[in-house]
Amino acid sequence: MTAGPHPLRPPIAAPSILSADFARLPEEVAIADPARDWVHCDIMDHHFVPNLTFGPMIVGAVHRLTPAFLDVHLMVEHPERLVEEFRRAGADQMTVHLEACADPPAVLGRVRASGARVGLALKPGTPLAAAERFLGDLDLLLVMTVEPGFGGQRFMEDMLDKVRAARASRERLRADYLIEVDGGIAPDTARRSLEAGADVFVAGHSVFGEPHPAEALAALREAIGAAGARR
Repeated sequence: MTAGPHPLRPPIAAPSILSADFARLPEEVAIADPARDWVHCDIMDHHFVPNLTFGPMIVGAVHRLTPAFLDVHLMVEHPERLVEEFRRAGADQMTVHLEACADPPAVLGRVRASGARVGLALKPGTPLAAAERFLGDLDLLLVMTVEPGFGGQRFMEDMLDKVRAARASRERLRADYLIEVDGGIAPDTARRSLEAGADVFVAGHSVFGEPHPAEALAALREAIGAAGARR
């Protein structure tokens, strides 16, 4: 029940513009290689998480700046109200939080109906079992490796067990969702996450917080062995 073959072959680096310099957004976005990387957009509403970021206008601007796959992470209450607007802005994939969905099947179905790929995110305190009945309908499962809300947090090592469990469930269900990790991801934590079963690696502070973001992204790609587009 996925949206078809993904244009890239995992593992995939996904630089998060949450940590980018918005005064230099064209240059910051340009470090992402559409043949190897996603661009990750963190949407926060100051209700579901204690931070406020940006909305469809910025996603639309990023869409105009790059042909890269736009991975939009909706850390918001009532995500179903925003699906069509973010899809029009250029979101290729929308990931909603299980904890924010009163009716998860309806929300996931709305994302699917929009034409976007479907992701489901779990906070650190939410067990994988809570999402078990939805796994077969996903294109992506996001395992948060920090508490969502702010960049630059320390990676939570115990979340690697959840990544391993997500990989085991994928094999057992014969599903094909990608496993994404987000929070505290740098070359060292990305390598450990890859070993545990992760496919997509969201990195904000460890890329855009460095003096040379392009070099930092290259180091992340090297750590996970990102190979590039499917040919």
